[in-house]
Amino acid sequence: MNQKTVEKYSFTLNRDDNKRLLQDNDKCDKYDYLIAVGCGAIGGLIDIFFVGAPGNSNLVKWTDTQTDNIVMLFAKKMGWNPRSGNEHNVHSAIGFLENGSQRSSFNGFKVNYDQAKGADVNNLFNITPKNHHMLSLAHSPDLIGLFFSVLNQFTSTATFVANGQMITVATDTFELYGGDFISKLFCGIANWFGHVMSDIAGSSGRVQRGAGVVIPFYELFGFCKFGRFDVGKDKQDLATIATRAFQEGYDFRFGMAQAIPVVTTELSIRLIWALRRHFQYGKPLEDCIPTQKHEDLRVMLLFGNATLCMIDGLDAGIRSGGNFLAFFLRLNLVAWMRLVILVLKEVCIRVGLSSALEMKLEAYRRINEALLDYLHELEKIDIARFKKETETYNREVRALMTVQTDIELNHMLLDIFDRLGLDKPWEGDFNAHMSNKNGTLVFQ
Repeated sequence: MNQKTVEKYSFTLNRDDNKRLLQDNDKCDKYDYLIAVGCGAIGGLIDIFFVGAPGNSNLVKWTDTQTDNIVMLFAKKMGWNPRSGNEHNVHSAIGFLENGSQRSSFNGFKVNYDQAKGADVNNLFNITPKNHHMLSLAHSPDLIGLFFSVLNQFTSTATFVANGQMITVATDTFELYGGDFISKLFCGIANWFGHVMSDIAGSSGRVQRGAGVVIPFYELFGFCKFGRFDVGKDKQDLATIATRAFQEGYDFRFGMAQAIPVVTTELSIRLIWALRRHFQYGKPLEDCIPTQKHEDLRVMLLFGNATLCMIDGLDAGIRSGGNFLAFFLRLNLVAWMRLVILVLKEVCIRVGLSSALEMKLEAYRRINEALLDYLHELEKIDIARFKKETETYNREVRALMTVQTDIELNHMLLDIFDRLGLDKPWEGDFNAHMSNKNGTLVFQ
C-alpha cells in the first residue's frame, strides 16, 4: 500500500468526528418535510378507506386470504394430503394441524393449554371460544407466548390473563417427546409454533371469519384493568374493551392489514430520500442507503408516521361517535406503536444513549474496509517472484550471521557490494577516504 492509501484510511475519532459519524450533518429542507407529510397522508388515506375497522375492511379480506394460503402451505409441508376437491379447504388444513391424521403418523400440534370454556378452568373466570386465544398467554405469537407455551408444556399447566391478573391452572399431565431436556425443549417450541399456525386463521369448525391469534404483545391489554370509557350506555375498562375488540376481529390478520399503510409510508419516504440524495445531491450509492444514521431521514420518518397517526386518530374519533369501542376498533395500533418506537429511538440518539454503539460500529466498519483494501493489495503480489528476488538477499543475510570478527565482517561486506553490483558510498580505499576531512559518504 502506498502512502496515499494509508492516509486515506487513517482516522482519529475525536468529538467532532463522533457527531459527524452519527448525523453526517444531514438537515431537512422544506421539500423533505413536504415529502414526509405527503407520504404520511397517502398512508393515512389507505388506512381510512382500505383498512378501517375489522368488520368492514377491504384489506383484511386480502390478508385473510393470504393467511389461509400460508396455513394450507404449512399443512402440506407437515404432510396434509387432502382428498380431491378439498385442496383449497383451509378448514381441512386447520383440522389436520390440530388433530393430525389417521392416514399418517402425524398426530397434530396438540397442547395442554387450549381450554376454551369456563368449566375447563373450574369457572375461575369467563372464557369462551371467541376470547381464549387472547386470554391464554401461550397462544400469543411473540416471545411472551413462546415462554409461557414452553413453561406450560413442561409443567402441565395453563396460564391466562383474566380480570387484570395472571391465573395459572393445572391441566392433565402432558408429556413432550424427546429423550433429554434439549430434545423436549425443541419439541415444545415446535409445538408452540405449529399450534399458533393452526389457530392463526381461526378454528377448523368456524362458519364465519373466526377468532385468530392476537397481534404480538396485544395480550398485555389484559392487565389494563383501569379507565372508564363510554361504550354505549355502559362504562368499561381498557382490558374489557381490548378483549371485545379482539372478539370482533381485531386479531393478527387485521394487524397485517394495519401494517400495509405503515409500510407504504416508510418505504415511500426511504425511496424518495435515496433518490434525491443520489440524483439531486450527487451522493454515491453507498451513501444513499436509508439507515438511521442520517438525521434528516429519521426526522422524515417521524413526520410521516406522525401524519399517518394523526389522520388515523381523527378518522377514528369522528366515526366512533363517542363510543370508545368503535374508536378502538378503527385505531391503527401498528402505526401508533411504530411512531412510539421512532420517538424513543430518536430520544436515545439525541441524549447520546446510542451514539457510543453507533461510533463503535462505524469505526469497526471503516477498519474492516481498510483491511479488505490491504488484503486486496496483498493478493496482487506475485509470491513466487517475490521469493526469487529476495532469495539472494536472504542468502547474504544468512552468511552475515556466521561472521565472528570485525575483519571478517569488513571483507564480507565488500564482497557483498561487489556481488550484488551495489555502488559503494565511498571512493578508493575506505581508510584513506575516511581520513580525508572533506570526504563524505554518499548512499545511492
